[in-house]
Parts: sequence; structure tokens; C-alpha cells
Amino acid sequence: MEYVLETNGLGKKYGHFTALSDVSMHIPKGAIYGFVGRNGAGKTTLIRLICGLQRPTAGGYSLFGKPHTSHEIRESRKRMGAVVETPSIYLELTAEDNLKEQYRVLGLPSFEDIPQLLQLVGLENTGRKKAGNFSLGMRQRLGIAIALAGSPDFLVLDEPANGLDPQGIVEMRELILKLNRERHITVLISSHILDELSRLATHYGFIDRGAMVQEITAQELEDTCRKCILLTVSDNRAMCTVLDAMGLEYQLLSDTEAEIYGQPTVTELVQALAERGCTVSSIREREEGLENYYMNLIGAQPDKSPASES
Repeated sequence: MEYVLETNGLGKKYGHFTALSDVSMHIPKGAIYGFVGRNGAGKTTLIRLICGLQRPTAGGYSLFGKPHTSHEIRESRKRMGAVVETPSIYLELTAEDNLKEQYRVLGLPSFEDIPQLLQLVGLENTGRKKAGNFSLGMRQRLGIAIALAGSPDFLVLDEPANGLDPQGIVEMRELILKLNRERHITVLISSHILDELSRLATHYGFIDRGAMVQEITAQELEDTCRKCILLTVSDNRAMCTVLDAMGLEYQLLSDTEAEIYGQPTVTELVQALAERGCTVSSIREREEGLENYYMNLIGAQPDKSPASES
């Protein structure tokens, strides 16, 4: 498999504080890689390292197959665009003028692609409006447009939906999917909005306390996440007796609710409960989502370091 980014035992210390420890990451070409971790887990630290904003204190990484210690890494970084933390934009300039400044920085010979780029991110009608008067979502999209100057093959987005309203989140999702599907751009997204990330990602990396806990594909995650039945009843003592007798795995959620795992025969279950005078108020199927999977995964991890920075 061809990887756009690989890290090998990557580590970063600030004095006696360990922000990253022995992180190995693999981002396949064409993927939307969801980088998942709570605030302070080490997500932004890793992004700063691979963008060349900081240097690792242990291990290494490669971009497009070029080691970070080689002279060729500069050429690899030209194939990469990034929005780290907050978009780097000039608030007193228009969207078009912001892009012109970035084109000048990159030494691009012509501005002719700028109208198409503004249209791509939905800012083609902003005219002479200054970026300082943009909504947060518009600024985020302008930041992505600036990151796309030079037509990168790899886009790194640090919390791109942070602070956006529901409409802004939907627009951001559609833009990322469009860049991936139509322009074939590999995307690394750092996010803690897991419900939204689950609508995008093809691969996941779960990080906690500066260490990579697990990498998994979206398909593997779907296969791993267990389906269950959410049962609401009048008497949970009777319910527990019936479920134990049927050998079913379950988890009590309240005095009247339980999640039942496996594939019980609903008719037999309801009948057995009725025989014990237990009324079923509702029964519905649901699947463990990304958030529950992540919490179960991270919750099982021992405290490895006192990391408190992202």
C-alpha cells in the first residue's frame, strides 16, 4: 500500500514534559484519515511536526516516501497544504487578495486559478468584502482555499469544524468530501466532533496521552462495532432474570432500560418477559457508534503520561 504519511516511533518532549511518545501512523493515499483524541492528547503537536513547524525529539516520519531528515522533504512539503489551529488570513484583505498574497509567497506565476478556487470553497460572491467581516465558517473555508493554493495532494486540517454552527459543519463536510472524491486529495482531519467525523473518515487513528492507541479502517470499525437492542420495560428485575436465563449479554442503562447484545429472537424475548409480568414499552435496534467505541477504547487505557497539551 502507498502511504502519503508514515511516522515511526515519533516523539516530542518539551523539557521534562512528553507531548508525543512512540507514535506510529500510516495514512494511505486517497484516504480521509480521522485523527481522534481528546483535547491535550497530542493531535496538534503531531500536526506541527509533520508540517515542519517543530522538530521531533525521537523517531521520524516520511512524506510521500521521503524521510523528514532528507533534503527532498522540502519538495514533499510543497505537495502538502495545512490549516493548523486557526486559518492564517489577512483580515483587512478580501478573499481574492488573501489568495493573491499566498500565490506570491509560493511563487506561482499567475492568478488565473483564483476564481476557480474561490468557487470551489463557496466564496466566489464575496466581492470586496474584507475577511474581517466574514463569518467563522467563511474564514475556515478561506483558510482551506489558501491551503489549496499550489494544488496540494495532501491536506491537513486541525479541527476544521470547531466553533461552526450546524450549517457550517455540513458545508465543511461537503467541501472535504468534494476535495477527496473529485480532486483525489488525501486528507488528515484532527477532530473531537466524532459524530461528524464518522460521516467522513475512511481510516482512523486514536491517540491518547501522547500515544497512538489504535489505527483502524472505517470498514473494520463498522465490523467491530456491535449492534444491540435497546429495551425499555416495566420491571428490570424480571428483565434481568429472563436475560440471564437466555444467556444474553446486556448492560443496564437505567431502572427501565437495557442494551442487549447478540441476536435474540424478539418474539421469544417478549413472551418470556410477559410470562413474568414484565411489560415491554419499546424495543429498537441500534449500533455502537464511533463515540462509544472511542470512549471504550480510551477508557481502557492506563495513564501513560501527564500530557496536557494538544
